[in-house]
Amino acid sequence: MAKKSTDKPKRPAAPKPRAEHWKDEPEAHDFPAAADFLSLVVSAQDVKRLVSALKAAPVQRRKAKDLLRASALALLPTDNAHVVADLNKVRQGDALSPVLLVRGDLRRSAPMVIADGYHRVCASYHLDENADIPCFVADLGSAPSRRASSSRGPSTVR
Repeated sequence: MAKKSTDKPKRPAAPKPRAEHWKDEPEAHDFPAAADFLSLVVSAQDVKRLVSALKAAPVQRRKAKDLLRASALALLPTDNAHVVADLNKVRQGDALSPVLLVRGDLRRSAPMVIADGYHRVCASYHLDENADIPCFVADLGSAPSRRASSSRGPSTVR
């Protein structure tokens, strides 16, 4: 006796995103975007130095979950317009631009700053939180800020 099949017909599988969905180098517009954001949190002098350091930095690879933890930023949902756009790019086979970061300082409880690429980090997390993301990292270090204390020497940006 033949069994009745109650299984629904199988749909064709959606194409899987590329395992590696990152470009090797940032796009030209990423650096001005990073500078624009950084100008909200550090002096103009520090912005110039940080962007120069980001342009000269070697590529590093870090996991999306670690970038979010180090930045203390929340994971944006998959319905965020910018995350949706980045997820669609990956699904279409387009590679995403690497992210630009400013290293945090654990001693001062200062989180890492995602100067450019927050939405791309979140999109990558939704695809695979353990996938390595190419990053360019600059250190704020003890760069002098515009505010200089006359009695104690130059202050540091935190």
